[in-house]
Amino acid sequence: MALWRAYQRALTAHPWKVQLLTAGSLMGLGDVISQQLVERRGLREHQAARTLTMVSLGCGFVGPVIGGWYRVLDRLVPGTTKVDALKKMLLDQGCFAPCFLGCFLPLVGAFNGLSAQANWDKLRRLWPAVQLANFYLVPLHYRLAVVQCVAVIWNSYLSWKAHRL
Repeated sequence: MALWRAYQRALTAHPWKVQLLTAGSLMGLGDVISQQLVERRGLREHQAARTLTMVSLGCGFVGPVIGGWYRVLDRLVPGTTKVDALKKMLLDQGCFAPCFLGCFLPLVGAFNGLSAQANWDKLRRLWPAVQLANFYLVPLHYRLAVVQCVAVIWNSYLSWKAHRL
């Protein structure tokens, strides 16, 4: 609980910085999970540069872009009712997600040589439900963290897929 309270204080004092660091940390965690639990590399074979790449993508691209989008979306559709959450999810999936993925997947591909089509298919099935719950249940200042926590699973998959031999 003390860690959660410290996170809330930091988020209140420095919302943008904390959200960017949260996004980067959780993307890095996804890679660590991929390397250690999925690929079972062990600490000696852990590729730190790969983890740093994922952290950098989270802090430098995912965090700023998605965090900014959530702010815009909350101005476009103010409110937290079920209808508001549905509107936000539709805008997110119909407008933002294709643009974001159109940038993110080639960026990840540039770093790792991933297939954009395989990633797109998996992501399309997961995110609408996550975002509906996120927009309905989660206050604006926690949304980036929530979606990044869910993304830890996705990031683990991306990292594993990108680095298979």
